[in-house]
Amino acid sequence: MMETLGRVLVVVPTYNERDNLPVIVERVRAAVPGAHVLVADDNSPDGTGEVADGLAAGDDHVHVLHRPGKQGLGAAYIAGFRWGLEEGYDVLVEMDADGSHQPEELPRLLEALAEGADLAIGSRYVPGGEIVNWPQRRELLSKGANLYTRVMLGLPVRDATAGFRAYRAATLEKVGLSGVESQGYCFQVDLTLRTSRHGLRVVEVPITFVERTVGKSKMSGRIMSEALWRIGMWGVTGLPKRLRGTPRG
Repeated sequence: MMETLGRVLVVVPTYNERDNLPVIVERVRAAVPGAHVLVADDNSPDGTGEVADGLAAGDDHVHVLHRPGKQGLGAAYIAGFRWGLEEGYDVLVEMDADGSHQPEELPRLLEALAEGADLAIGSRYVPGGEIVNWPQRRELLSKGANLYTRVMLGLPVRDATAGFRAYRAATLEKVGLSGVESQGYCFQVDLTLRTSRHGLRVVEVPITFVERTVGKSKMSGRIMSEALWRIGMWGVTGLPKRLRGTPRG
């Protein structure tokens, strides 16, 4: 599978994840030994960046991108994607550092790309998908956000807000990253919408999402408000500005 897909880079944004990071990196390296990991750290006060440097010093498949400060999930992923594209990786993966995304399920996302997908989304809301240890209120909010997204944007995707996903490098190059300003889970919706509107193939792969056990969630009211506002505006105006006029895929 790896031979077919080429070089794989797993981008892991971090902010105060020093306890979770070593475990996640170890699990990724065990699940897909040929993959590389890029830790994009937003100058974590808890020393996550230094932990990442230590991991990179002992493993030539681990790399670190030190960023000046906390600028949001979307900005971290954009920076990581650009680094990966410049370094010639063929597949770029999004994965949280908090343990909610199971590295052992990454081969299934890569298999979906190998079978022809341009974007493979690890989905909680397709048959076989599951959520473990989330409060009922959080799950209802997530399902509601995805329903709102489908209704407002007409996206045939059950889990457009999911953050465990794999892109072909060609997909990111085609949809473009320069106009993406969204943060939080709205960033995921933004790139899903762009991929779909370019006529590229989006495949949802069932995963088990597990609520973090160490550290604090980065979800906030500001992130939710941004998502509701942006998705509502896209629904009213049609598409993000730089994609208006692009035929629906």
